[in-house]
Amino acid sequence: MLLGAAPGVGKTYAMLEEGQRLIADGQDVRIGLVETHGRAGTAGRVGRIPVIPRQLVDYQGVALEEMDIDAVLAVHPQIALVDELAHTNVRGSRNEKRWQDVDELLEAGIDVITTVNIQHIESLNDVVEKITGVPQRETLPDSFLRRADQIEVIDLAPQALRDRLAGGVVYPAERIDAALSNYFRLGNLTALRELALLWLADEVDQALLAYRSEHRIDAKWEARERVVVALPGGPEGETLLRRGARVAARSAGGELFAVHVAGQDGLEPLNPGVLAQQRALVQKLGGTFHQIVGDDIPQALVEFAKSLNATQLIIGVSRRGRIAAALSGPGIGATVIRESGDLDVHIVTHAAAGGRFTLPPLGGALSLKRQLAGFIFALLAGPLLTWVLSIFRSAESITSDVLSYQLLVVLVALVGGFWPAIFAAVLSGLTLDYFFVSPLYTITIAEPLHALALMLYVLVAIVVSVVVDRSARRSRQARRSSAESELIQMVANTVLEREDPVSALVEQTREVFGLDRVQVLAGDRVLASSGRSEGPAVPSVIPLTDDTSLQIEGRDLSGSERRLLSVIVAQLESALDRERLKQAAEQVEPLAASDKIRGALLSALSHDLRRPLAAATAAVGGLREVGDELSAEDRAELIDAARQSLGSLSELVNDLLDVTRLQAGVISLVTVPTDPASVIAGALDELNPGPALVRVNLGHEANDIDCDPALLQRVVVNLLTNALRHQPEGSPTLITTSVFKDFLEIRVVDNGPGIPPERLDDVFVPFQRLGDTDNSTGLGLGLALARGFVEAMHGTLVPEETPGGGLTMVVSLPRNQCSGLEAEELQEES
Repeated sequence: MLLGAAPGVGKTYAMLEEGQRLIADGQDVRIGLVETHGRAGTAGRVGRIPVIPRQLVDYQGVALEEMDIDAVLAVHPQIALVDELAHTNVRGSRNEKRWQDVDELLEAGIDVITTVNIQHIESLNDVVEKITGVPQRETLPDSFLRRADQIEVIDLAPQALRDRLAGGVVYPAERIDAALSNYFRLGNLTALRELALLWLADEVDQALLAYRSEHRIDAKWEARERVVVALPGGPEGETLLRRGARVAARSAGGELFAVHVAGQDGLEPLNPGVLAQQRALVQKLGGTFHQIVGDDIPQALVEFAKSLNATQLIIGVSRRGRIAAALSGPGIGATVIRESGDLDVHIVTHAAAGGRFTLPPLGGALSLKRQLAGFIFALLAGPLLTWVLSIFRSAESITSDVLSYQLLVVLVALVGGFWPAIFAAVLSGLTLDYFFVSPLYTITIAEPLHALALMLYVLVAIVVSVVVDRSARRSRQARRSSAESELIQMVANTVLEREDPVSALVEQTREVFGLDRVQVLAGDRVLASSGRSEGPAVPSVIPLTDDTSLQIEGRDLSGSERRLLSVIVAQLESALDRERLKQAAEQVEPLAASDKIRGALLSALSHDLRRPLAAATAAVGGLREVGDELSAEDRAELIDAARQSLGSLSELVNDLLDVTRLQAGVISLVTVPTDPASVIAGALDELNPGPALVRVNLGHEANDIDCDPALLQRVVVNLLTNALRHQPEGSPTLITTSVFKDFLEIRVVDNGPGIPPERLDDVFVPFQRLGDTDNSTGLGLGLALARGFVEAMHGTLVPEETPGGGLTMVVSLPRNQCSGLEAEELQEES
């Protein structure tokens, strides 16, 4: 099966090429039905492929051609080529749909190569209509498509398809302009192309699942990679990101996530500037950036990766040197590998790996594991030091012995903090007195000076351990403050940059604190939510504004975490206040627009209505005062001036009344089947511009639309008047009609100065004349009324740029029911 995103991508051409290849391989291939739509290139590819004649089906006195199922079954080729699978057969055929004809061929053992467009797939019908605005009546079931042994997308870049269309390869010349302006817009084609590729990708996934089920394969196959890159906050993060992006790119549809764990990491302090640059790099690489807070970095990384169902985790080689690694034990990489389970872990080397020696974090602020390490170090190193000093003991060595034990205490303080250092000081003091101070092997002190020395020794050990412990605590607080500061900065950026800051803040709150669920509630209504409830735990509720609150579910937060949460709460309150102000502004905006229109109306009335009224009053007054004294020619001129002024005044008042009826929604319509040609002829008779100023090109059927002819004629008159006002001398204004799907379009084209694209919609604002310096007539209501009349008839009026310069006004109105062969052709070509 050959799948296309839109008509004209080359499905039929590709099908015929495949048929030619199969014939060259000795296969029996026949054409059951091929629609060339008058395309010479497609017709030329039929070549020597045998064609099974079609059957004629009578439909309301018209002989239409359909595929002859019986003839195909009688010939029974190996392979049949059948075009346009979603086609609806003419009433009276054996089957209602062509896909049912193909189903018969498949049941008979005939392989079929066929074509279909993405808009005809039943499950995507509503999506395509939202994208293109065109309903699709011809669809076929997804279940039938999934029976295909092979589905191939015939892909063509959207701009290439538009170029092909503009070159007359897809549609005849009279339909090109309408097609390019409607269904074949660049945005439509891009969306349809993506839809086709995504649908095919989903079918590949389904095929993979079916294969695994058929072969009873239970092991996890990671067809798509979800790669998490751990950013330590240093310059090596760029190397890790690029490696992660390459890993994700090796798998179609691979995803990239970057995460930074802010907390005590035992590495150099965080550099906010470097991390900001890496956040920008993540976005360039097509990934997403996340920041979480956690004291246990390995556990936080693994839990985050598993929450995303990640397949791979990329971390950098430790920046610690060998000495630091030996003193502090296994690092983050080893711990992550041990706890990762079936998650693949990649350790990537970088320029900062194995850098200068740095001491591990110290003091009572350290974990229980580090404090136990300090006690164990004191118990092992103390006896070893005593044994070494005993070998070299002498009467003069007491000073070096004391300093050696003092060094031991300092090292224990560095490894385990305050309490291990106190333990080592007491233990080493007793050991000194027992082994090295006379009398030996007794814990007695004969000299008072020796007692003072031991006391000073223990005091020094205590002071050193206190200093080390305080240093560790302050270092930890500094790292925590840096992490919180970075998090606050990210929260502030979220409020400023995101379109929906409330939802983004809720998501970040859940990620940062590792909560189960976070919600913002307005009474019983959920404004934003992230995560899901993991049990019957009672949620914590934090008031935000008068009617909103923040509800969190999960673990209990520490004091420092609650201080950080208070910052997020303040940002949430600010975001909610901005949302309320935005809604209030949206409510006030129509009132402001109404006041603006009211002011413009008063200004227009004071100027535009006064002029014809003053002219008519002056003419009538002159006739009344001195009419008997004037010549017949002068009297006729005054009467004509009064008539013209009163006529202009009547038109202005009628326009004002029409605007009032449009705004009130009470305009009356008399809808009848109408031929747009008669409406255009009436508008030309009313304006009488002359054949040199207007050129007409019609391409529709008679009585093709249901509308109010009088209103539509006013629309055409207004548009044509506006176009003639701006048309350069010697260049005629063009009026065309064309049919596209269920709509008829009337285009009024001028080659004047045009309007900047950003101001196209301003031409429909009442009581102004955009770019028009002639304020001698009218209230600036012509285009506003034209759009209102068209919309009242369930149509649209939109401005477009004329190729080469100028403005094109496009009136699009729904057609009445199509009849005969043209309706069938339109359905098939779509």
